[in-house]
Amino acid sequence: MSLLGWVLFGLVTGFVASRVVNQRGEGCVLNIALGILGACVGGFIFNSIGGAGITGFNLYSMFVAVIGAIVVLILYHAITGRRGLR
Repeated sequence: MSLLGWVLFGLVTGFVASRVVNQRGEGCVLNIALGILGACVGGFIFNSIGGAGITGFNLYSMFVAVIGAIVVLILYHAITGRRGLR
């Protein structure tokens, strides 16, 4: 995937994950970072349990990245003390 593809992928998955966790977006830049980091974390988690990680710009990869981004966002809220899961 190209750099622009990763940014778009990160924006979409970060936005979805932030809407799942706290019903509002985190902001454009934070959503992109959250989505890209979530893709890495989700890929690691799925590879660890025997599944496939990020395989490209498809629905399965979006699912993996959203799961990873949710994990990252919950940890982010726990560390910063912000209230999530409202």
